[in-house]
This record gives sequence, C-alpha cells and structure tokens, in this order.
Amino acid sequence: MPVFSVTPDAVELDGKPFQVLSGAIHYFRVLPEQWGDRLRKLRAMGLNTIETYVPWNLHEPRPGEFDFGGRIDLGRFLAEAAEAGLYAIVRPGPYICAEWDNGGLPAWLRAAEEIPLRCHDPRFLEPVDRFFDRLVPHLVEHQVTRGGNVLMVQVENEYGSYGSDRRYLRHLADGLRARGIEVPLFTSDGPTDLMVTGGTLDDVYATANFGSRPAERLAEMAALRRWPSFCMEYWNGWFDHHGKDHHVRPAAEAAATLAEMVDAGASVNLYMAHGGTNFGFLAGANAVGEHLDDVYLPDVTSYDYDAPLSEHGALTPKYWAFREVLGRGVELPDPPSEQPKTLPAGRVELTERISLLDCLDVLSTGTVHSAVPKTLEELGQAYGLAVYRTRVPGPRTGYQLRVKGLHDRALVLVDGSPAGVLDRNGPVALPLEIADDAAAVTLVVEAMGRVNYGPLVGERKGLVGGVFHGQQLVHGYEIDPVPLDDLSVLPWGRETGAAGPVFHRGVLHVDEVRDAFLALPGWHKGYVWVNGFNLGRYWERGPQVTLYVPWPLLREGDNEIIVLELDAEPAHPVIEVREQPDLGPATTYIAT
Repeated sequence: MPVFSVTPDAVELDGKPFQVLSGAIHYFRVLPEQWGDRLRKLRAMGLNTIETYVPWNLHEPRPGEFDFGGRIDLGRFLAEAAEAGLYAIVRPGPYICAEWDNGGLPAWLRAAEEIPLRCHDPRFLEPVDRFFDRLVPHLVEHQVTRGGNVLMVQVENEYGSYGSDRRYLRHLADGLRARGIEVPLFTSDGPTDLMVTGGTLDDVYATANFGSRPAERLAEMAALRRWPSFCMEYWNGWFDHHGKDHHVRPAAEAAATLAEMVDAGASVNLYMAHGGTNFGFLAGANAVGEHLDDVYLPDVTSYDYDAPLSEHGALTPKYWAFREVLGRGVELPDPPSEQPKTLPAGRVELTERISLLDCLDVLSTGTVHSAVPKTLEELGQAYGLAVYRTRVPGPRTGYQLRVKGLHDRALVLVDGSPAGVLDRNGPVALPLEIADDAAAVTLVVEAMGRVNYGPLVGERKGLVGGVFHGQQLVHGYEIDPVPLDDLSVLPWGRETGAAGPVFHRGVLHVDEVRDAFLALPGWHKGYVWVNGFNLGRYWERGPQVTLYVPWPLLREGDNEIIVLELDAEPAHPVIEVREQPDLGPATTYIAT
C-alpha cells in the first residue's frame, strides 16, 4: 500500500517526490447521485487528489444524535473518490468556516449558555471529543496506511485568524492520533505572522491559504514555518453575498497563477474545484468591519464560486484552462463531450395558497410562554422562523417599537396588519401608536445564516436582546418555533386569511428528468421546496436570480413546488423554469 509522508524537506509518496494537485469538493453541497460525475470530471481536469471539509452541524444535528448516512455518507464519498482515481484530504474541523452556517459548529452548543468556542475549555472540548469519537473511525479505514485514499487530515481550520490557544490545537492533534489517524496532520492559515504564530504547531505540517502572488506568499510562509510549499486554499474564485455583485475571476489569469505554483513544484489545492449549493438554511454569513463584527452580510444559496466545474457540473473555460496547466506531460482521462442537459424553459403557476400564521398549529413544535423573548437555540431550534406574540399596553403615543439584537429579520404585525420589516442592519425600530388599552404585536423572525468567520462565530438567532417600546421593556410572550423541516403537514385547502408570510403551491410536470433552474420574477424574499426538499433562499436583493434544481430531486410526471414568500405576495404567483443559471451581474475579483 502507498506510503505518504511529509518532512521539513519533502512531500513523498512511496519514497519519491509527490506533488499534490488537489481540488475542493464538499460532499454535503452535492447530492450523492452526482458525486461520481463530479469526481470523474475533476480527475479528467488533471487533479490527483480531492479535498473536503466535514460539517459537524450536519453530522450531529442534536446532542448525541449522529448521522453518517444518506446525503452525508462521508465513507461512501471517499470510496467514490478512490474509484475515480483520486486521493483525498479531509478537514474535519471541528470548525470549518466554508461559508457554511456557524462555520460548521452546531447551534446547540450555545443553547444553554454562551460557552467559549474553539479553545481549551471543557465545555467545548467535551462535545468535540464526543463528535470525534464517532467521526474519526469513518476516516481511519480510508487512510492510505490502511489501503484507502486519505493522504492528510487537518487540525482545526485557519485557527490563526481566530485565536491563539495552542493547548487547544495540541488537544485536537493528539486526539486525532489517539483515535487512529496515522497519515500526516496539517494546519492551514494565511501566511502572516499573526495567523501563523497563532494557528500552527511546530511538529504539524503548516500550509498556506491565498489567492494571488504565490511566490511572495509561499516565501512568507517558509520564513515563518520551514515546511515544503503547499497552498492548501488557492482561491481561484470567490463566494457571493446578498446585495452585492457575483464574483468572477478571469480563467486565463487564474490559470497563470496556478501554473506559477505548479511549475515551482508546490503542492496546491484549488478552493473551489466544484462548489455546489448551500441547500436549505445552511448558507453562512460574514460580518465586516475593522474587527469583523459590524455589518452583517448573508451568503447566497449558490456556492458556484466561479469554480472550474460549475454549480451544475458544467465544464467552464476555467476548467479547460486549468486542464491545460495540470495535464502538461501527463495522459489524462477524456472529459465528457456534452454539457449537462437541462429542462426546457417554461412556467409554473402556483394555484394554491395558505398563510403561515394560519398553520402554526401544525408547523410549530410547541408554543412556549416566557416573560422575555427566547432565542432559537433556547427553543431547541437551529434554523427557520420563530413567531413571537406579545401585547403592548396603551393608550400611548410618540414611541417606537425597537428590537435590540435582532438576528436577523422580522416582519412586524400590529393587531394583525403588517406594520413594517425590521433588519439587523437597520432599521431596527418603527413607530407604534396605541389608541386603545393594548396592541397585539406579532414578530415573524427569520434566521438567516450564522456568521462563519471571525469573532461572531457562535452567534444566537431570533430575538437575542429585548423588545422595547420607548425605553420600556416589553414583557410577556407566546413563542412558536417554526423550523420548516417538514412541509408535508401543511393543511392545503384550509380556509386562510391571516396577513404575513404565505405558502404557495404548484405542479411542475417533467417528461424527462434533467437539471433545472428556477427564477422568481416579481417575488421578494423566501424559500423554495421541490418535492419536499428545501432548495434554499431567494431574495430580490440578488445577485443570484435562479435557484439550481439537481436532477435527482425530480421525477417523471408531476413534481410539487412550494414557495414560502415572507414579505409581500407577488401580483402573479408564477415561477419560471430556465435552461441556464443566472447568478447576477458580475464583478471581477482576485483574492489576495
């Protein structure tokens, strides 16, 4: 069986120099039926290795409840990579960043208290160790030392961008070894003194993350930690935020930077080689500002990343440019000659509707009574909506209703009528005049992605502060958690008339199962389900216009489409099927 090793002088496979040519593809962002297709295409591009993160929040959605099957069968994914002729690099966290909700950390970590994260604190280490006890056996059997294809395993992730607790890093590294990891361990950080001195261990392979100027970046890394040159994240594209442009990077320029590293003998991992999709509620977010704790920027549903293999598996100009670089002097498998087929253009009328507030009896996990608002985590909920109902005494005039710590957005209804929308970036208040002895106030709060990078990782969702009328705290709530994880309970046909968010339903008829793209012109903000599967969020703020529908979600004949519109019903409840994706107006972006 192969022997892979890393010393301060060389990366070797079976005693000979080995250049790792890797690309990131996340099994949890691609449906299992499509893994083989994507992996074979990446091998044909010239990669000899793939890399993946492991999202803790998917594998342990509730404390002590583990899932390593179905859509997130890591073992099956690694086996399929081996069948495609690819080695693997695994990055198990516990924190992964990845533009993924909470950086992969489970929301339940802070259900009871604001425990310290990503440090040597027993309140964090105990659940981490429990997770690794269950996760690592799925990796051990796939190591090259056991006849598998896993070459390397990461210790934490970009830790120097966050903290400086080397005792914590040592605990993780020693724990991986004790659980059977025999292949080389590594860390990955930006090549700066701040990040490397805080995020590395002297006896663990230190790799660098960057997007440009490779000779300069690798020299900086070598000066800080003497290890063979390895760019663990070559940012050949970038991700998108709502309200901003779609990021693209010219294929020729990205390929020239890649060629500079390959020609210098450096190992490299493309981030991303194939991005996939942030299905459901799992797109992350950033907070920007000098200390990464100011303006909140949620990520879009698509994780196309302007990668060489597009979100739906199409071979892009960047794919061919990279193949030319990676395939020099090497015989590569032939890539497919045809691009993925898509459904023909069409329209779907959504003919049924029902108000969310008229369905709380079946959607809520149980009404909670509390003197003060509770967060989603305190309600035992990770994602979705929460409906807070309270009464504000009156009569009174000249005051505003203000929400402190709104995470992230709220539709406000007063006596059953919409009064406005509040947002964590502002506005967070609106006028509330009360002519009678009280006003019934309802806040339908949407949790968008948790911040996945920087000091706000671990933030709670819902109403994390208080609700005020003027300077006075508003007390006394009925709270309905609405996780939206099962829409089969919706009572279609029930009489409905409540204001607020509305579900719409229609039928998409398919003669031949293919990929599809859904556009929602005239709609404002919400989520789309296809045959019960949550595709993710749409928002008129863009830049993303179409949502990707992978072919495995569809079946020949009729397919159920449900749209939850949160803000305002469209004049015509129709969605469009388009043959090509539209990720919005583009801007050229080259990461540093």
